[in-house]
Amino acid sequence: MNNLSDNNPVFSRTITLAITGASGAQYGLRLLECLLAADCQVYLMISRAAEVVIRTETDLHLPEAPAGAFDSSDNEQLSVLVKRFGAKPNQLRLFSREDWFAPVASGSSSPASMVICPASGGTLSSIAYGASNNLIERAADVALKERRQLIVVSREAPYSQIHLENMLKITQMGAVVIPASPGFYQKPKTINDLVDFIVARILDQLGIEQEVLPRWGE
Repeated sequence: MNNLSDNNPVFSRTITLAITGASGAQYGLRLLECLLAADCQVYLMISRAAEVVIRTETDLHLPEAPAGAFDSSDNEQLSVLVKRFGAKPNQLRLFSREDWFAPVASGSSSPASMVICPASGGTLSSIAYGASNNLIERAADVALKERRQLIVVSREAPYSQIHLENMLKITQMGAVVIPASPGFYQKPKTINDLVDFIVARILDQLGIEQEVLPRWGE
């Protein structure tokens, strides 16, 4: 049962965001920040490996996921994220890997857009072959079968033939693959500038107005 506040503001749109265990948690967290700032409601999923990566690569002290209810006000992990990013009531909803009653698990209520950022090679493989072993994989499967927007931010180097074939396969299914390979023509001065390059490209794909990075020629 959802124990969040009954205060239920209207948001511009709802986006599904999954953060998996590839290096580059900064991309996913920065994207989350930008989506919330753009007044989007975010359905968030964080894999167990991603929890480890976040604690390793960032200054965000994310508690381990609870064994019980996720989408509730007493979830410490959700509370940390809401406080960190200043989310409004009900703007950020967190779902566990096995919450098969989450909206993202069904084509009848899944949002129109989903982003996996960053996407590990294992997640990429599971999507390509329809494994649906957890909620992240199931949500991606729903996006593909319903012909909805699916953006996969792959983060691996180098790519093996398996990775490349899987990226081609999901692209042919309608997904958009954005490798986490930032450009340098904007003359980045910090790591945050490199992160923002990729996040800006994702926001552009989502059709969300952004001032994170000027477009080419602006």
